[in-house]
Amino acid sequence: MEIIATQRGGVVSLALAGRLDAFSAPRLRQCLDEAMAQGQVRLVVDLSNAPLVDSNGLGVLVSGMKQARQNGGDLKLAGLQPTTRVIFELTRLDRAFDIADDVEAALAAFQA
Repeated sequence: MEIIATQRGGVVSLALAGRLDAFSAPRLRQCLDEAMAQGQVRLVVDLSNAPLVDSNGLGVLVSGMKQARQNGGDLKLAGLQPTTRVIFELTRLDRAFDIADDVEAALAAFQA
């Protein structure tokens, strides 16, 4: 999996390309930890190019969201593919996360 980090308006956006699974989840965890260690607690994870999110990936996302919120920020998700959205709905994580259609909408939600 490839992770491209960008920053706009005090929000770090992590664009994932590839499967978020047991193999790649530790890499995302490292990126989230590094961002938060630098005081970046407003995060967007762009899943528009992630065709699969397994339980390991869900665990990293939930952990990152909790850590961000404990530090006064938030972790928002953007661009969920239909199959991924179903996983979030079945696990009811769609109620825990702020999920936007795209990165622009997620960034705008931080400004609201």
